[in-house]
Amino acid sequence: MSDVRLDAIMKSYGPVAVLHGISLDIRSGEFISLLGASGCGKTTLLRIVAGLEEVTSGRISIDGRDVTALPPEKRDIAMMFQSYALLPHLNVFENVRFPLRMRKIGTRAEQMEMAAAALATVQLGHLADRRPRQLSGGQQQRVALARAIVSHPKVLLLDEPLSNLDARLREDMQVELIELHKRLGLTTLFVTHDQDEALSLSDRVVLLNNGWVEQQGSPSEIYDRPATEFASNFIGSANLIDATIVERDGRPMAMLADQQCLALAAGEAARGAVRLALRQEDMQLAASGSGISGTVRTRVFLGAQNRYVVEVAGATIRVLAANAAVYATGDPVVLSIDPARVRLLTR
Repeated sequence: MSDVRLDAIMKSYGPVAVLHGISLDIRSGEFISLLGASGCGKTTLLRIVAGLEEVTSGRISIDGRDVTALPPEKRDIAMMFQSYALLPHLNVFENVRFPLRMRKIGTRAEQMEMAAAALATVQLGHLADRRPRQLSGGQQQRVALARAIVSHPKVLLLDEPLSNLDARLREDMQVELIELHKRLGLTTLFVTHDQDEALSLSDRVVLLNNGWVEQQGSPSEIYDRPATEFASNFIGSANLIDATIVERDGRPMAMLADQQCLALAAGEAARGAVRLALRQEDMQLAASGSGISGTVRTRVFLGAQNRYVVEVAGATIRVLAANAAVYATGDPVVLSIDPARVRLLTR
C-alpha cells in the first residue's frame, strides 16, 4: 500500500484547459472516488496518475517517489478499464497471468501461483479454462479485477468498471468491491459519474466540476453538508429554492416568494438572499398540519416509495415519500422539514 500525492496538476490540449491545478493527497489504503459529470476531467486525471497522459504542469508522487516522468510500467500501478480489455484468444487463467508475463514478474511457477490466488480472491478459480466470450458481464468484470490485482500493485486505478453492468449486477459488484478492498487494503482511485457508487464505496469522495475540485470529504460530509449549489444538486439531486432570511419571534426563518416561511436551525447566521437546498428524502408530506402549502403536480411510483412533484411558491419541489398515503394530481398538501436539514447556499 502506498500514499499518492498530486501537486497542482494541470492539463491542457492546446488552448483548452481540462484540469486546473488539482492537488490531492491519498492516504495509504484509502479508497477515493473521483465523481463528476462527463467531461469534468476525472478520467483524464486518472490517466495522468497511470502515466497514460502527460501533465502540462504539476507533480505526481507514489510512496514519496516522483513518478511524473515515468512510463506506466515503472509506476507499480494497475488499471482496470471500463471495457475490461480482456484478450479473447486467451483463457481466463492466462488473461490474469498476462501482466506478470509482460513485466517478467517471478518465475513461471510463481506466476501460476499468483494468478491462481488472484482468481480465488474474486471467486472464479472454477472458470480458469474458459474464454472471455463464455463469461457473463459480471464474470468478465471479476476477471479484469483479478488481472489488475495479480501483481500486488501499490495503487489500483478503476475507470468506471461497473458502468456496463445491469442494475442488480452493479449492486452485487459494489458489495464485492467493498469486501475486496477490506481484504486487500489497496490504495484505490475510482472514477465514476454515479453518485450512489461513489457514496457507497468510498472513504472519501472528490467531486470535480469542469476541471476543478468542487468539494471533497467523506460520503456523509459531502452528502449532508454540500458546500456549493453544484454539489447540492449533483449529490442527491436536492431541491434548490430562492429565499430570503428573516427573523420571526427571535429565530431565523427562510421566507419564500409567496411569503411562506420555513424554520431554520437556531443560531443560523446567514442574512438576506440565499438559496435553500432541500433533500427529497428529508421532507415530509401531509394533507394538513404545519409547514408550507403546495399542490401536487405529478406522482411517480417507485415501488417502495412515491416521488411527488409539488408546486410551492412558483417553484417545483420533489419529495420522496412512503406509500402509506397516496396523493393525486391537484391535491393540496403541506410540506415540512426538520430545520437542521435545511441547507443554506449564499447567492
